[in-house]
Amino acid sequence: MANPLKQFEIKTIVPIEIGGVDASLTNSGAFMVGIVIAVTLFLTLSMRGRALVPGRWQSMAELCYEFIAGMIRDNVGTEGRRYFPFIFTLFMFILFANLAGMLPYSFTVTSHLAVTFGIAIVVFIGATIIGFARHGMHFFGFFLPEGTPWYVAPLLIPIEILSYFTRPISLALRLFANMTAGHTMLKVFAGFVVSLGLAGVVPLVFVSALTGLEFIIAFLQAYVFTILTCIYLNDAIHLH
Repeated sequence: MANPLKQFEIKTIVPIEIGGVDASLTNSGAFMVGIVIAVTLFLTLSMRGRALVPGRWQSMAELCYEFIAGMIRDNVGTEGRRYFPFIFTLFMFILFANLAGMLPYSFTVTSHLAVTFGIAIVVFIGATIIGFARHGMHFFGFFLPEGTPWYVAPLLIPIEILSYFTRPISLALRLFANMTAGHTMLKVFAGFVVSLGLAGVVPLVFVSALTGLEFIIAFLQAYVFTILTCIYLNDAIHLH
């Protein structure tokens, strides 16, 4: 049976070295570029007609737009509208990256912790900058909600600080772990289908069920990542 983790290997496509630094184009980088192009083409071409009665592709694009707009409105409020472009881009990139990983012989970029943590740390730093920009030093009040008894502060403040600084880690690990585990299980069961011959019908059923489940998880993980971003943004704007 083939190694189920081999699908996650980073492979160099175009070797590039700049000043002694390895800047080679890898399969991960190539797929991320492809995902950005795919999202751009999807949104550009689907909205090109701007029909009053939308077709199938325009309806899908408008549905994505309304979905994220509603998410921001419900979790951040009207003040979150200015951050719509970033949050919408974040959702579409993660969604397309997750779905692209479901294609045969493709590469799942969100199965690498370096990628998911890179996205998560941008969200974390951005939300922190917004919090300080809006509230100045009062942003530190986030770690001690107003009205909290003074004798609770020595215990509550360290907990709040630890919880705050683990946000990017939890964001990154959640997406990375779900995508890696799901694709590994698919690979394992797919290997049994071939090796068991006629008896492989049983694992084939599991593979079919897992494939459908993975498509749902691909959307759910993009949704969870995005809604948590909205919640962190709401905390930065409104504090507690």
